[in-house]
Amino acid sequence: MLRVNRRAFNLSLLATGASALAAPALTGRAAAARPVLIASLLGEHKPETKVWLKIRDLVEGKLPGRFAFNIVPNAALGGEKDVNEGLRLGAIQGSLSTLSALSAWAPESQLFDMPFLFRDAYHVRATVTSELGNELKAKLEGEGFIVGDYVNYGARHLLAKEPLTRPGDVAGKRLRVIQSPLHATLWESFGAVPVGLPITETYNALATGVVDAMDLTKSAYAGFKLYEVVPDVVETGHIWASGAIVFAKPFWNGLSGEEQQVFWDAAIEGAQHFNALIIADEAASVEVAKTAGARFLAAEDREEWIAGARKVWAAYSDKVGGMKAIEAVRVMG
Repeated sequence: MLRVNRRAFNLSLLATGASALAAPALTGRAAAARPVLIASLLGEHKPETKVWLKIRDLVEGKLPGRFAFNIVPNAALGGEKDVNEGLRLGAIQGSLSTLSALSAWAPESQLFDMPFLFRDAYHVRATVTSELGNELKAKLEGEGFIVGDYVNYGARHLLAKEPLTRPGDVAGKRLRVIQSPLHATLWESFGAVPVGLPITETYNALATGVVDAMDLTKSAYAGFKLYEVVPDVVETGHIWASGAIVFAKPFWNGLSGEEQQVFWDAAIEGAQHFNALIIADEAASVEVAKTAGARFLAAEDREEWIAGARKVWAAYSDKVGGMKAIEAVRVMG
């Protein structure tokens, strides 16, 4: 009940334009410029925040003094669901979002979450820049989200308090999942008990035993210091976490054609910057986690992992354009 009340409180403040939630924040030029409130889940040193510093600087370079970016790190404006609802209200002007979180409004985005579908980052990029990615942009615009470009957070891996290296090891374990039915179905296929929680609540849930394990990218694993509570990383690489640079449609519609083009170009360059940052940050994150005692383990019986996960393909095919669409992605790139 506490989480729901806090969420409602945050959104009500945002909807009335309250700026108190913006502290601490990284600010741009603040004269009589139009305010642009940006939400980031992670700290100032992580790519999720740095990408917005890049976008801010690109916009400022083309439209000096016209916009004042207020970039709020460390999930101070809430988790992904809260932020996305704030975007739809127009109370937040921009953020990154995983496509998993956006599936609440566009179920078609679950195509990009299909386990063991993508070979590598190049395969992911080929897919999001195809007609499939353009169709998803149009669908999300209808739901209040303007997608500037897609980003790649990296592959998701299993994080646990013990070495759950084989598919059978997760049976009966309480596993935190992103708030997406597809992710719950994935872990149910291995006999785990999925528990949907916002990312901001996972550390405490793992520390107190509410959940036993979860999955996440290596960069975010270190960003949230989860190595302190789940020291074993099983390198399953089961889902490539795609995301989007998102602007609120009410904000976007208030921009002139020239301003829209500047923001659009900045988002495209920002996405390239983010993807490069993630590669470097993932390597650094692994070293940070290892120094803190984390262990990185190979996933054993990989074919069993793949066989179990691909049950999700059949279960969700009707939501993403059918098996034909999934097979088209499989051979793409």
